[in-house]
Amino acid sequence: MAARFDVGADGWCHDVLRYDSPHADARPDGAAVTLLVVHNISLPAGQFGTPHVSDLFTGRVDYNADPAFADLRGLKVSSHFLVRRDGRVIQYVAGDARAWHAGKSAFQGRTACNDFSIGIELEGTDTVPFETAQYEALAALTLALQERYPLTDVQGHEHIAPGRKTDPGPLFSWQRYIEIWGRLLKEKAAGEGRLVPAYRQLRFPVGVPESQPKN
Repeated sequence: MAARFDVGADGWCHDVLRYDSPHADARPDGAAVTLLVVHNISLPAGQFGTPHVSDLFTGRVDYNADPAFADLRGLKVSSHFLVRRDGRVIQYVAGDARAWHAGKSAFQGRTACNDFSIGIELEGTDTVPFETAQYEALAALTLALQERYPLTDVQGHEHIAPGRKTDPGPLFSWQRYIEIWGRLLKEKAAGEGRLVPAYRQLRFPVGVPESQPKN
């Protein structure tokens, strides 16, 4: 059974681990949160379950822990959420704030996607399939964020920064994500039908069917 999440009025998700990141700031005035961006990350590359992703997002990297970390010096990045391989979720930045996850990016003619997006990192790589628990957590978190913010679109980092980024990669199944999201939406509709139409529509990357769960 998928986890259930609740995003509070302050933009922090209840019942997840919280590590506050200094790599965040205020969104521009009037910037509505309409885009969800899916990423993947592992530190060192291809190694899972380490503390280094959280250290990177919170500015506490031990640069001597791995030779590859020398390239991380001076890097200030963050994401709103990280979904571990076992489905556990960590939050670093409140949804109301701007995390520094997208970098140079554009979507539908708008640049600087950090201004209007929420970033979710999946612990993984472009070359390793993601776990069922991650899809379940991602889908449940998507629903919770839709209840709090006027999300209209989901994109991969590769879609908003083509040629520069490749994540979440070819082994991320958008269709599986959509199917689990649809199942959770149906379950929610059974008990809270009056709320469902407000966030039923969600557009996914070109080439992936729009989410239209059947009744």
